Amino acid sequence: MSLAISSAYCVATYRCYDEKADFHKKATGIAVGLTVGSWTELPEARKAEMEKHLGRVVSVDVHEPSAGEPASARYADIRIAYPDINFSRDIPALLVTVFGKLSMDGRIKLIDLAFSESFLSAFPGPRFGTRGVRKLLGVHDRPLLMSIFKSVIGHDLPTLREQFYQQALGGVDLIKDDEILFENPLTPIEKRVELCMQAAAEAERETGQKLLYAANLTGPTFGLVEQAKKAIDAGANALLFNVLAYGFDALSELSRHPDVNVPLMAHPSLAGALYPSPYHGIAANVLLGKLMRLAGADLVLFPSPYGSVVMPKEENMAIKQALLTTEAADYIYGGDGASASANGQVPLAASFPVPSAGIHPGLVPLILRDFGGQAVVNAGGGVHGHPMGAAAGGRAFRQAIDGCQAGVPLLEYAADEHPELQAAIDAWGIKE
Repeated sequence: MSLAISSAYCVATYRCYDEKADFHKKATGIAVGLTVGSWTELPEARKAEMEKHLGRVVSVDVHEPSAGEPASARYADIRIAYPDINFSRDIPALLVTVFGKLSMDGRIKLIDLAFSESFLSAFPGPRFGTRGVRKLLGVHDRPLLMSIFKSVIGHDLPTLREQFYQQALGGVDLIKDDEILFENPLTPIEKRVELCMQAAAEAERETGQKLLYAANLTGPTFGLVEQAKKAIDAGANALLFNVLAYGFDALSELSRHPDVNVPLMAHPSLAGALYPSPYHGIAANVLLGKLMRLAGADLVLFPSPYGSVVMPKEENMAIKQALLTTEAADYIYGGDGASASANGQVPLAASFPVPSAGIHPGLVPLILRDFGGQAVVNAGGGVHGHPMGAAAGGRAFRQAIDGCQAGVPLLEYAADEHPELQAAIDAWGIKE
């Protein structure tokens, strides 16, 4: 398909498993069935009218089982181009088009999406992105560090304030609510934000460091903007959002709303129902990478390859690529957008990758090796479970980051008057 044609199409890539199928025939059936419905039965005059609506098979790559593999391992990677004219420029319309009923048609998984220039132009993307978040914090020369509230259900405001304060004293850049902290009488969002931001200011006077507090935005969908405004009016300078529970369009609307002028942090709740199977669902790089960035997430959480909820490393690296790439060609027609890339066009601001779950200071070398400086080191138990307390937990992470950036092995750096890091290593060890 030529670039001229591709500029008016979004392209979906599927991995389809079948022991006996004619995958080329299957691809044609998808391209026709998800667009015009039928083709060969149409009279020639009608075909001329419907041509612009017809899906196109871009490629079919068949992988036959190798010796020793079962017949069920046979699959094909199928790329189908869908005309922009068929759907409105919103994520729900695109997903229903490319994978709505098809998601129920046997062992088939959506493994990639590429957006046309026209579709992409409807999305401003992250309002802040990596650069904007760094500017808010005044931190430009190292990975960021985030801490998570833990044990939040049933606690009152003074308890949460103290927990927040101890985390802030440790030198973290961001603190986020737990995703299960919903609106409740004990800790309503405006009161919680007000007290926590007071604690942030108090900690800043001691540490000299700014921080962002991502309060969990919850409640009925049609009240989210008002709830966000309530939190922001109380002083919230970031928001956490369970995107997949509400839908990508809810995130998209929040990200472009003029009154929701703070960074948005996307939590991956429910993602495990969609990406892990090799045979069904939506690949992690699409679900937690391309679509989150397109919808406007400034920071995106996902399971790391190292901790307590493990995602394969290759999937992590694909998410990282989707969140950080600056090449328009990687977002426009799966690499055929050469002219946009050559002109230096950046389609969307980059989003921070936030590998999470079971992170402790001894894992920092792996995180920095795999994700580089454009990442957020995110910890819950690794801060709160530190033998010397939460403030020491934050300092241990900062020391681990500093040691890695200096090129000094963690054991050596810890021995050089960094007792918080040493205590963390004694508790959890090192993986380098």
